[in-house]
Formats: sequence, C-alpha cells, structure tokens
Amino acid sequence: MASEFTIRPARTSDVASIKELVAPFAEHRVLMAKETVAYFEGVQEFRLAVDPAGRVIGCGALHVMWEDLAEVRTLAVAPDWLGRGVGHVLLENLLQVAEALGVSRVFCLTFEVDFFSNHGFTVMENQSAIDPEVYSELLRSHDEGVAEFLDLARVKPNTLGNTRMIRSL
Repeated sequence: MASEFTIRPARTSDVASIKELVAPFAEHRVLMAKETVAYFEGVQEFRLAVDPAGRVIGCGALHVMWEDLAEVRTLAVAPDWLGRGVGHVLLENLLQVAEALGVSRVFCLTFEVDFFSNHGFTVMENQSAIDPEVYSELLRSHDEGVAEFLDLARVKPNTLGNTRMIRSL
C-alpha cells in the first residue's frame, strides 16, 4: 500500500495542488475553506502524499498551538485513493512530527470520528485539561484553529457538526 505513494514536506509549488485537492471538501463544508495566501503562510506545516507520477493524492498539516499542543489540519485524500492507507500514513507522519517537536497532545476538529478514534483520538468533553493561565494566553490568538480548540462561540457557524478530538502522545 504505502509503497504506491510517498510522503514528503510540501513546497510552495504544491500550493495549487493542495488547494485543488481540498476544494471539494471545503465546498461540502467537510474542511474549512482557506484563501490561497493561507496555504502559502502554512506551507511548511504540510506533508503530502504523492503518487509515483508526482500527483498530490493527499495532504495534512500540523499546526503548533502551544508548548504541548498542536492541531492536525486539512487532512484530505483524493477520492480515487480513499481506503488505500493514504490518510493513515499521513496522520501517522504528522504525529511523528509532533513528537519530534516536543508536542504531547494533538487536537483535531473533524467529521471523521471513527477514523481519528482508530488512531487513538478521543472526543473532548471540555477544556478542563488546559491550565487557566494557558487558556488566557490562547484567547489572545487570532488563529481560527485555536478558537476551534477553545470552542469559542465566534467559530460556531463554521464548525457545526464537527467533533473536537484529542490524542496524547
């Protein structure tokens, strides 16, 4: 399976392919729509799955939010590659990156509860695991992912139906 594709860091020349891969998911509100500039700003966070012909068949990003906390973002797989292990390998790669950075918890906001549960994530019930001082620092962030993690009301219209999940590494 994994020998059919490789995982590599994204480059700026991949942004158009990432955006094209994500577009149908954003259109169906499975993933958050982003402006092109946001992909360029976060390109170093992305890992790509690439087929032997060089086509981007999957993507995922790891965004550090705090010393011990990061978020898996924009995990997507091309429809013709679903069920072939691409999402699994991408997620495992992102979790390895998180560990290498010293992150001990990884968060996601997802409709794919079973997929993330199968990878050790559990549903977040509340924010009691966050130190109040850290919580107040995170409130100062302008990042929408941080707002999603904190379950702030201002992101509710964009995240209805999603499930907040977390995994300890």
